[in-house]
Amino acid sequence: MPNIVRQLFDYFNTIILIYLVVTVVVYSLLMVLSLYSVLLHAWQASAENLERTLNSPATPPVALIVPAFNEEDAIVQTVRTLLELNYPEKEIVVVDDGSTDETVARVIEHFQLARMDLIYRETLPARRPFAFYCNPTRPNLILVSKENGGKSDALNAGLNIARSPYFCTVDADSIIENDALARLMTPVMRSPESTVVSGGVVRILNGCKLRNGRVAEIDLPRSWLERCQIVEYMRTFLFGRPGWNFLEATFMCSGAFCLMHRETVMQAGGFSTDTVTEDIDMIATLHRFLRSKRWNYRMAFITDPVCWTEAPRTVGMLARQRRRWQLGLAQTVMKHNDMILNPRFGLTGLFSMPFHAYVEAFGCLFEALGTIIIPLSFLVGAMPLSLFILLMMLAIGYGTLLSMGSLVLHEATLRRYPKVRQILILSLFAVIENLGYRQMLAFFRAQAMLKYLRGAREWEVVRHKGATRTEAALAHD
Repeated sequence: MPNIVRQLFDYFNTIILIYLVVTVVVYSLLMVLSLYSVLLHAWQASAENLERTLNSPATPPVALIVPAFNEEDAIVQTVRTLLELNYPEKEIVVVDDGSTDETVARVIEHFQLARMDLIYRETLPARRPFAFYCNPTRPNLILVSKENGGKSDALNAGLNIARSPYFCTVDADSIIENDALARLMTPVMRSPESTVVSGGVVRILNGCKLRNGRVAEIDLPRSWLERCQIVEYMRTFLFGRPGWNFLEATFMCSGAFCLMHRETVMQAGGFSTDTVTEDIDMIATLHRFLRSKRWNYRMAFITDPVCWTEAPRTVGMLARQRRRWQLGLAQTVMKHNDMILNPRFGLTGLFSMPFHAYVEAFGCLFEALGTIIIPLSFLVGAMPLSLFILLMMLAIGYGTLLSMGSLVLHEATLRRYPKVRQILILSLFAVIENLGYRQMLAFFRAQAMLKYLRGAREWEVVRHKGATRTEAALAHD
């Protein structure tokens, strides 16, 4: 082998080794902090605290804002679930973002809504609604119809019409557990500081059986792709975000289920339309706004409020979803790049932002490159067996350890899977997930980064099927 080729392999292998070592060190620290944080919360989260939130006269009202675009198969189920949530005072604002299907008609028909004139103050920029629908017997439900402007635009329109001091973003195809909103509000009630964001856990709905808009039986899907996503979600929500929450450096809360202080969000300018992941951008925007005002604040992430959502069932839809998430992450960290390593933003600027920028956003390029370069280096004799084994242990073995650990932690705290067979299957997929699935995701994410570097910013639509449609049939049984 020519010396120049060997030098190139050595150069790439060194970069990949440094990336893997940095990743392992950071994830190890996050794992320890997350383990402590999750166990501490599990010990503190009592039925008494939940009852106190539900029965206290000081518990603030919450607006549940549901942006919807072509959600005719899921929207009625979602709204019905929200109306039945165990929470003292709530309003549901469904914002139809110019749907071309029967979304509006189905909500109007099922909940017997009629067109009415309502006061609409355009505090945040949004496409102006052209119709409002209400039912006097359901005064806490409003349907807003507007021209298509995107999810951020729909959320801003919902904020303009909502009147509650807090609001919760809810995806139109999600199912929230009955007490989840009250659990999400608990850190707001207990914290001495102003809590402007409270995020919960998102779980995979695929394979579960639904009845009357609720998860009646938790089970596993049959396909390997969906099972790998279950393990991945466990690792994300139990061995990552709790650690950042412990450091008070939260950078991500899922927009599928996230509670925020309405007035603070509106003062910060509302949801921006210049990224494809409005939830991540909103968190960074709030950090920037609140630090500039020198206000004391807190962003909470807790692991007992659960929102169930349908995951992609095909590789093609999964690729679209992950490319959009990665593109939005890159857009957000670069939009707020002056926060990176900036001590003015506390641990968020010094640790969380650099990690999400260099490891989570641009690091996928090294991960995808390493998936090709490492085996090739070994096969052509440019890498000794000992180094190859070390890299494989870092890339695959450590990932398996994290996945297995998240499964154990999940069952020690949340206990959502009641059967031993389910735990054994997930344990198997905690291994399988690291032998092809994660590498596939690395290539999807790398594609998104290449798109970002070329200036692309389109929203890739992910179409779901199965869980919500099955429920629609069960509802009439």
